[in-house]
Amino acid sequence: MKTSEQIYFLVQARIGSTRLPGKILLPFFDEKSILELLIDKLVKIGGKDAVILTTSVSPANDVIESLALQKGVHCFRGAENDVLDRFIKAAEAYHVKRMIRVCSDNPFLECESIIRLLDDVADAPCDYIAFDIFGTPSIQTHYGFWTEYVTLEALKKVASLTEEPLYHEHVTNYIYTHPESFSIRWLAGPEELKEHTDIRLTIDTEEDFRSAQKIYKELSEEKECPTIKDIIAYLDRYPDFYLSMKNQIIKNSKK
Repeated sequence: MKTSEQIYFLVQARIGSTRLPGKILLPFFDEKSILELLIDKLVKIGGKDAVILTTSVSPANDVIESLALQKGVHCFRGAENDVLDRFIKAAEAYHVKRMIRVCSDNPFLECESIIRLLDDVADAPCDYIAFDIFGTPSIQTHYGFWTEYVTLEALKKVASLTEEPLYHEHVTNYIYTHPESFSIRWLAGPEELKEHTDIRLTIDTEEDFRSAQKIYKELSEEKECPTIKDIIAYLDRYPDFYLSMKNQIIKNSKK
């Protein structure tokens, strides 16, 4: 993995969830929560100093700050709903210029893809780099495999250009929907996913959680950080998962 200037992992995390409250802190695998498993994964890639949990000032999120202290990683607390502002202020507080944004409800984030993203940034940095999944930004898909890279400068530019709540709640949405205003690079997603469009491993509902929990447990017995190919091979052995995932995709399609 090539590095020059420090790149930080900013993990977007809060307890509030209408469909599955507290989902990121529920016991998920080996007595650890999804958030704790993500922290462990990111620490192995970048070290403790590179991980910053970005949560809100709501007292409900005190437990997230406590987990950060327990794991020895950073924590920043900001606006509850203006997530863009929260990220900007977190980056400023820790002198972060370049960051990888991580969603905390994706236990299957692929280590290989994170390292590929970091390497690509080192080769030719720009405002925003993410995976293009057959015409759709990875952040808008239901797979739950990827992170995205963005600069503090780009986030500040978004804040200066729009006060629209949509763009302040969804941190990078303005960037990839206004490509004329930013330097953007897209990385191609795995070709094998073209034949596996019914994979849903992001966590929104209890059904998502229970299904992902079973898959994660069995895969982790074979490999600590399964690749997308490993996950596909497992699901192909147990195709019933595809049907339940397809139903959840229909119910929870991203807008």
